[in-house]
Amino acid sequence: MRRRHHFHIDHLGHSVSVTVETGHSAVVDVLVDGKETARVTIGHDRQVALPVELPTDPPTTVTVRVTSGPGVPRCLLVPADEGDPLVMAPRSY
Repeated sequence: MRRRHHFHIDHLGHSVSVTVETGHSAVVDVLVDGKETARVTIGHDRQVALPVELPTDPPTTVTVRVTSGPGVPRCLLVPADEGDPLVMAPRSY
């Protein structure tokens, strides 16, 4: 059975949202300010790191790390300066 999990964080004045749809494989969608910027399908219980560009001046690249399992998916946002990863809060909708 497929299930959707939603995560969100505000970073540098921009909204970063992630939806992880779990099942046999996991589909990860990343939105920045409501626009899809990355989409990938990964195996169940896998990790993926997606580079995402924030529309700052100049543009800033951050990395979204997604772990699809085991258990509940988890998302982190890693700043461009490789500082401490920021936990993306789960959202229910």
